[in-house]
Amino acid sequence: MGAASYRLKALADALYSTGAEVEIMTSRPPKGSDPVSHPYRVRRWPVLRDPGGNVRGYVQYLSFDIPLFFRLLFSRKADVVVVEPPPTTGLMVAVATALKLTPFVYFSADVSSSAAKGIGVSGPILKVLTVLERLVLRQAKSIMAVSRGVEIEVSALIGGNDSIYNVGTGVDTTIFRLAGPNMEAEGKYFVYAGTMSEIQGAGVFIDAFLSVAEDHPDVRLIIFGQGTELEILRQRAAPAGSQIVFNPPASGEIVATWLRSSVANLASVRPNKGYDFAFATKALAGLSAGAPAIYSGVGPLKDLIAANNLGKACDWDASEVAAAMREALVQPVDQGQRLQISDWVEENYSLTAVGRTAAGVVLAATGPAHCPG
Repeated sequence: MGAASYRLKALADALYSTGAEVEIMTSRPPKGSDPVSHPYRVRRWPVLRDPGGNVRGYVQYLSFDIPLFFRLLFSRKADVVVVEPPPTTGLMVAVATALKLTPFVYFSADVSSSAAKGIGVSGPILKVLTVLERLVLRQAKSIMAVSRGVEIEVSALIGGNDSIYNVGTGVDTTIFRLAGPNMEAEGKYFVYAGTMSEIQGAGVFIDAFLSVAEDHPDVRLIIFGQGTELEILRQRAAPAGSQIVFNPPASGEIVATWLRSSVANLASVRPNKGYDFAFATKALAGLSAGAPAIYSGVGPLKDLIAANNLGKACDWDASEVAAAMREALVQPVDQGQRLQISDWVEENYSLTAVGRTAAGVVLAATGPAHCPG
């Protein structure tokens, strides 16, 4: 369960609530995942995953994308199709919908070519990816961006377009909320919940905590998630022993239970990796559950946290993060402050509102009878 899962569910729920008939074409979840029921039809397909359960890399992507083309081609004609990155999936949707004379909407949570460049992809591979992504975006009836930063990146890639809509980003405040069970009995701990790849740079929290742990043997770092850097981070965390705990991805309800009584929730976007514009939704999830944030790196959330007294925002630097951790331990927030933090997210970044706005864009793409909400 990541930001995309919650965002797409909010869109599907919002469309369904208008009376639209919604059908999802997605992948089978990793083994051990809890079953989830929905009021709309969900059609799943097996995909190749790495040992950590990730679908990462173009061979894995194509294990979903190629069957998707035929699933769309031979399925009942839709009024509109919505697709998310990567661009290979977008290409299959663009071709299949063109053959069936169906419009499609591209839900751009990021710009894949910018991200690829940020992690060191170059030469012919980057050029092909950029051309492919530009082609797909230009074929879309509408493009939905999750932030102003993504909107600017998309516009620059395709040379401007009056059909790009910034629908915003948010968190499911019905799951991540202050009210509910917590883990106070577990003592003092920090929580990192989310993907661990070179883009997030979560190692900055491991390095920072190692120095904090020496002076605070009763404090732990609780980690939920997976990613390409997971094994590297496990090795780096070894000196801390049982003070750093790695857990597999968990449901939002379980993560929220840990967040509610955490000293702080941890989130980061590593600079110069092609995601400087990214909105780290994991920080919003923690804030919504009442956990102040320690945010490291770049992105729009850095300024929001500092401006709204939602925790500590610092550079992507282990010594700065360690200082923020020590301060949070010495001066913990009280319940009143947790409530203010949670209320701020509810007022400003509820995913329900994002879903309604996105649904308006999708419905508008079906014809002139609708307009974006």
